[in-house]
Amino acid sequence: MAARKQFAVIGMGRFGSSVAGALTNLGFEVLAIDKSEQKIQEISDQVTHAVSADTTDEDALRAIGVRNFDVVVVAIGADIQASILTTLILKDLGVPRLIVKAQNELHGKVLNKIGADKVIFPERDMGLRVAHHLISPNILDYIELSSDYSIVEMKAPTQAVGRNLKQLDVRAKYKCNVLAIKTGTKMNISPYAEDIIHEDDILVIVGKNEDLASLELAYAEG
Repeated sequence: MAARKQFAVIGMGRFGSSVAGALTNLGFEVLAIDKSEQKIQEISDQVTHAVSADTTDEDALRAIGVRNFDVVVVAIGADIQASILTTLILKDLGVPRLIVKAQNELHGKVLNKIGADKVIFPERDMGLRVAHHLISPNILDYIELSSDYSIVEMKAPTQAVGRNLKQLDVRAKYKCNVLAIKTGTKMNISPYAEDIIHEDDILVIVGKNEDLASLELAYAEG
Protein backbone atom coordinates (compact mmCIF):
# COMPACT_ATOMS: atom_id res chain seq x y z
CA MET A 1 0.00 0.00 0.00
CA ALA A 2 1.41 3.40 -1.02
CA ALA A 3 2.39 5.78 1.76
CA ARG A 4 -0.04 8.63 2.35
CA LYS A 5 0.99 12.06 1.15
CA GLN A 6 2.51 14.46 3.64
CA PHE A 7 1.49 18.12 3.56
CA ALA A 8 3.04 21.33 4.83
CA VAL A 9 0.84 24.41 5.11
CA ILE A 10 2.49 27.82 5.47
CA GLY A 11 0.41 30.66 6.90
CA MET A 12 -2.10 29.97 9.65
CA GLY A 13 -4.70 32.59 8.81
CA ARG A 14 -8.33 31.52 8.38
CA PHE A 15 -7.70 29.83 5.03
CA GLY A 16 -4.43 28.13 5.93
CA SER A 17 -5.64 26.83 9.29
CA SER A 18 -8.84 25.56 7.66
CA VAL A 19 -6.85 23.64 5.01
CA ALA A 20 -4.44 22.24 7.60
CA GLY A 21 -7.26 21.13 9.90
CA ALA A 22 -9.26 19.55 7.07
CA LEU A 23 -6.24 17.58 5.79
CA THR A 24 -5.50 16.34 9.31
CA ASN A 25 -9.12 15.25 9.77
CA LEU A 26 -8.85 13.28 6.52
CA GLY A 27 -5.99 11.31 8.05
CA PHE A 28 -2.96 12.99 6.48
CA GLU A 29 0.23 14.08 8.21
CA VAL A 30 0.31 17.88 8.26
CA LEU A 31 3.03 20.32 9.26
CA ALA A 32 1.70 23.80 10.05
CA ILE A 33 4.15 26.71 9.72
CA ASP A 34 3.68 30.36 10.66
CA LYS A 35 5.86 33.25 11.75
CA SER A 36 3.53 33.91 14.70
CA GLU A 37 4.14 31.86 17.85
CA GLN A 38 0.57 32.57 18.96
CA LYS A 39 -0.95 31.17 15.77
CA ILE A 40 1.22 28.08 16.05
CA GLN A 41 0.05 27.53 19.62
CA GLU A 42 -3.57 27.87 18.50
CA ILE A 43 -3.22 25.29 15.69
CA SER A 44 -0.80 22.87 17.39
CA ASP A 45 -3.47 20.50 18.75
CA GLN A 46 -5.26 20.32 15.36
CA VAL A 47 -2.32 19.14 13.20
CA THR A 48 0.47 16.56 13.32
CA HIS A 49 3.28 19.07 13.79
CA ALA A 50 3.40 22.85 14.15
CA VAL A 51 6.44 25.11 14.03
CA SER A 52 7.09 28.85 14.12
CA ALA A 53 9.47 30.02 11.38
CA ASP A 54 10.17 32.88 8.98
CA THR A 55 9.54 31.21 5.62
CA THR A 56 11.38 33.98 3.74
CA ASP A 57 14.55 32.56 5.35
CA GLU A 58 15.91 29.72 3.21
CA ASP A 59 17.99 28.30 6.07
CA ALA A 60 14.88 28.10 8.28
CA LEU A 61 12.98 26.16 5.62
CA ARG A 62 15.93 23.81 5.09
CA ALA A 63 16.14 23.17 8.84
CA ILE A 64 12.44 22.27 8.97
CA GLY A 65 12.97 19.77 6.14
CA VAL A 66 10.09 21.18 4.10
CA ARG A 67 11.49 19.69 0.88
CA ASN A 68 10.60 16.22 2.21
CA PHE A 69 6.86 16.96 2.05
CA ASP A 70 4.89 15.84 -1.01
CA VAL A 71 2.79 19.00 -1.19
CA VAL A 72 3.37 22.46 0.26
CA VAL A 73 0.51 24.95 0.45
CA VAL A 74 1.53 28.60 0.76
CA ALA A 75 -1.45 30.34 2.37
CA ILE A 76 0.29 33.55 3.44
CA GLY A 77 -2.25 36.35 3.84
CA ALA A 78 -1.77 40.02 3.01
CA ASP A 79 2.05 40.01 2.75
CA ILE A 80 2.42 39.48 -1.02
CA GLN A 81 6.18 39.98 -0.89
CA ALA A 82 6.55 37.19 1.70
CA SER A 83 4.27 34.96 -0.40
CA ILE A 84 6.40 35.45 -3.54
CA LEU A 85 9.74 35.06 -1.75
CA THR A 86 8.55 31.93 0.09
CA THR A 87 7.36 30.44 -3.22
CA LEU A 88 10.72 31.17 -4.89
CA ILE A 89 12.64 29.53 -2.05
CA LEU A 90 10.40 26.44 -1.99
CA LYS A 91 10.75 26.07 -5.76
CA ASP A 92 14.51 26.35 -5.45
CA LEU A 93 14.50 23.70 -2.70
CA GLY A 94 12.75 21.30 -5.08
CA VAL A 95 9.38 20.86 -3.37
CA PRO A 96 7.48 18.27 -5.49
CA ARG A 97 4.15 20.14 -5.62
CA LEU A 98 3.58 23.75 -4.69
CA ILE A 99 0.10 25.25 -4.27
CA VAL A 100 -0.08 28.97 -3.52
CA LYS A 101 -2.90 31.28 -2.48
CA ALA A 102 -3.07 34.53 -4.48
CA GLN A 103 -4.53 37.81 -3.30
CA ASN A 104 -5.37 39.11 -6.77
CA GLU A 105 -4.87 38.41 -10.49
CA LEU A 106 -1.51 40.19 -10.71
CA HIS A 107 -0.19 38.28 -7.70
CA GLY A 108 -1.44 35.08 -9.35
CA LYS A 109 0.39 35.86 -12.62
CA VAL A 110 3.66 36.39 -10.73
CA LEU A 111 3.20 33.10 -8.83
CA ASN A 112 2.58 31.23 -12.08
CA LYS A 113 5.71 32.75 -13.66
CA ILE A 114 7.96 31.75 -10.75
CA GLY A 115 6.80 28.14 -10.83
CA ALA A 116 3.79 27.57 -8.58
CA ASP A 117 2.15 24.31 -9.69
CA LYS A 118 -1.30 25.62 -8.86
CA VAL A 119 -2.51 29.10 -7.91
CA ILE A 120 -5.78 29.41 -6.00
CA PHE A 121 -8.01 32.40 -5.32
CA PRO A 122 -10.10 31.48 -2.24
CA GLU A 123 -11.77 34.87 -1.81
CA ARG A 124 -12.61 35.23 -5.51
CA ASP A 125 -13.86 31.64 -5.77
CA MET A 126 -16.00 32.00 -2.64
CA GLY A 127 -17.41 35.25 -4.03
CA LEU A 128 -18.26 33.43 -7.25
CA ARG A 129 -20.07 30.67 -5.36
CA VAL A 130 -21.99 33.14 -3.21
CA ALA A 131 -23.02 35.07 -6.33
CA HIS A 132 -24.42 31.91 -7.91
CA HIS A 133 -26.29 31.06 -4.71
CA LEU A 134 -27.82 34.53 -4.84
CA ILE A 135 -28.84 34.16 -8.49
CA SER A 136 -30.61 30.87 -7.87
CA PRO A 137 -31.42 29.32 -4.48
CA ASN A 138 -31.30 25.91 -6.17
CA ILE A 139 -27.53 26.18 -6.79
CA LEU A 140 -25.71 24.18 -4.10
CA ASP A 141 -22.18 24.42 -5.49
CA TYR A 142 -20.31 25.98 -8.39
CA ILE A 143 -16.87 24.83 -9.53
CA GLU A 144 -14.86 26.54 -12.26
CA LEU A 145 -13.11 23.98 -14.48
CA SER A 146 -11.49 26.67 -16.65
CA SER A 147 -12.14 30.27 -17.67
CA ASP A 148 -14.87 28.99 -20.02
CA TYR A 149 -16.41 25.90 -18.40
CA SER A 150 -17.84 25.08 -14.98
CA ILE A 151 -19.82 22.45 -13.11
CA VAL A 152 -22.86 23.25 -10.98
CA GLU A 153 -24.68 21.15 -8.41
CA MET A 154 -28.34 22.15 -8.56
CA LYS A 155 -31.21 21.02 -6.40
CA ALA A 156 -33.95 19.78 -8.72
CA PRO A 157 -36.21 22.79 -9.37
CA THR A 158 -39.95 22.37 -8.83
CA GLN A 159 -40.70 22.45 -12.55
CA ALA A 160 -38.31 19.52 -13.16
CA VAL A 161 -39.77 17.15 -10.54
CA GLY A 162 -41.67 14.24 -12.08
CA ARG A 163 -40.18 14.81 -15.52
CA ASN A 164 -37.36 12.89 -17.19
CA LEU A 165 -34.14 14.20 -18.72
CA LYS A 166 -35.53 13.89 -22.23
CA GLN A 167 -38.46 16.13 -21.33
CA LEU A 168 -36.20 18.67 -19.65
CA ASP A 169 -33.96 18.70 -22.74
CA VAL A 170 -31.22 20.67 -20.99
CA ARG A 171 -28.73 19.94 -23.78
CA ALA A 172 -30.89 21.40 -26.56
CA LYS A 173 -32.30 24.33 -24.57
CA TYR A 174 -29.17 25.44 -22.72
CA LYS A 175 -26.25 23.53 -24.38
CA CYS A 176 -25.42 21.95 -21.00
CA ASN A 177 -25.06 18.29 -20.04
CA VAL A 178 -26.42 16.51 -16.96
CA LEU A 179 -23.44 14.42 -15.80
CA ALA A 180 -25.07 12.80 -12.80
CA ILE A 181 -28.13 12.70 -10.57
CA LYS A 182 -27.81 12.35 -6.79
CA THR A 183 -30.78 10.72 -5.08
CA GLY A 184 -30.16 10.63 -1.34
CA THR A 185 -26.84 8.84 -0.86
CA LYS A 186 -26.95 7.23 -4.32
CA MET A 187 -25.16 8.74 -7.30
CA ASN A 188 -26.28 7.91 -10.84
CA ILE A 189 -23.20 8.84 -12.91
CA SER A 190 -24.63 7.84 -16.29
CA PRO A 191 -28.29 8.87 -16.27
CA TYR A 192 -30.54 7.80 -19.14
CA ALA A 193 -32.87 10.14 -21.01
CA GLU A 194 -35.84 8.31 -19.43
CA ASP A 195 -34.62 8.76 -15.83
CA ILE A 196 -37.19 10.63 -13.75
CA ILE A 197 -36.19 13.61 -11.59
CA HIS A 198 -37.49 13.31 -8.02
CA GLU A 199 -38.00 15.93 -5.35
CA ASP A 200 -34.73 16.66 -3.47
CA ASP A 201 -32.64 15.13 -6.27
CA ILE A 202 -29.43 16.98 -7.07
CA LEU A 203 -28.37 17.47 -10.69
CA VAL A 204 -24.68 17.73 -11.57
CA ILE A 205 -24.45 19.82 -14.75
CA VAL A 206 -21.48 20.88 -16.89
CA GLY A 207 -21.39 23.55 -19.56
CA LYS A 208 -19.99 26.85 -20.76
CA ASN A 209 -20.25 29.57 -18.14
CA GLU A 210 -22.66 31.70 -20.19
CA ASP A 211 -24.89 28.67 -20.90
CA LEU A 212 -24.96 27.68 -17.25
CA ALA A 213 -25.88 31.26 -16.36
CA SER A 214 -28.85 31.06 -18.76
CA LEU A 215 -29.96 27.77 -17.21
CA GLU A 216 -29.66 29.16 -13.66
CA LEU A 217 -31.66 32.26 -14.52
CA ALA A 218 -34.36 30.22 -16.27
CA TYR A 219 -34.87 28.01 -13.23
CA ALA A 220 -34.53 30.91 -10.80
CA GLU A 221 -37.35 32.73 -12.60
CA GLY A 222 -39.42 29.56 -12.84
